Amino acid sequence: MAIITGAGRGIGREHALLFAREGASVVVNDLGGANDGTGTDAGPAQQVVNEITAAGGKAVANTNNVATWDGAAEMVEQAIDEFGRLDVLVNNAGILRDAYLAGMEENQWDAVIAVHLKGHAAPLRHAAAYWKAQTKAGNQVNGSVINTSSASGTFMPNAGQSNYGAAKAGIAALTLVAADELDRFGVRVNAIAPIARTRLTLATPGMGALFAEEVPEGEFDAFSPANISPLVARLASAECKLTGKVYAVQGGAITELQGWSAGETIEAEGPWTVTELAERLG
Repeated sequence: MAIITGAGRGIGREHALLFAREGASVVVNDLGGANDGTGTDAGPAQQVVNEITAAGGKAVANTNNVATWDGAAEMVEQAIDEFGRLDVLVNNAGILRDAYLAGMEENQWDAVIAVHLKGHAAPLRHAAAYWKAQTKAGNQVNGSVINTSSASGTFMPNAGQSNYGAAKAGIAALTLVAADELDRFGVRVNAIAPIARTRLTLATPGMGALFAEEVPEGEFDAFSPANISPLVARLASAECKLTGKVYAVQGGAITELQGWSAGETIEAEGPWTVTELAERLG
């Protein structure tokens, strides 16, 4: 049984459809807002649910705001009430409010950090509490969390996206911490950094034209969001043992990402002086 946030469109929709085809019951969460997070619309989540049920699968819609503690808690409770358990959490919801730092408004920063970073932390917190309780009750847990980072927050920073990049870098770090914490409860935590054609990437300055290029019929579409979901499904699988990993995924390529690593070290016999640092560091 899986919760997938931001599953009304794009990559999240592909996740939900694939999970359902693989036999999972799915809570399809989507607030239904615009690219910048404004507005609500129950339609996208319900449309995906309709597709799943029409094909014989099991799914329910959820339109809670995952950037709120209460909204995330209600979503987790709905999953357990509807399907009796929670096995997988896929955090995918996101928005864009791109701006260069010198002109960024406070609401542009706060909204993006809230939806992406808090919108991962809140569902993760309530799912973790459920799995902890199950473990304490003597029930064996085999859970999986897949978070959604980005190239913008890991290996390919993008000008004009300081809010988005900071949130996505935070998600990568959150993944590693959560993997360390939740292992004792039988839960694995991984993340992906996908590159695909979505309404957000089509709106990304300097990149939209690339994603909008038409692919001749019959040729492999390297930017199709459907290319992302098989990795997520594998990471969600009860047989998968991977945890604490972050993978870049685009088209047919999957690359394991590694975070900050120690480089060259310089040392002194005593306290540094500014002059010495100028000589040693430049």
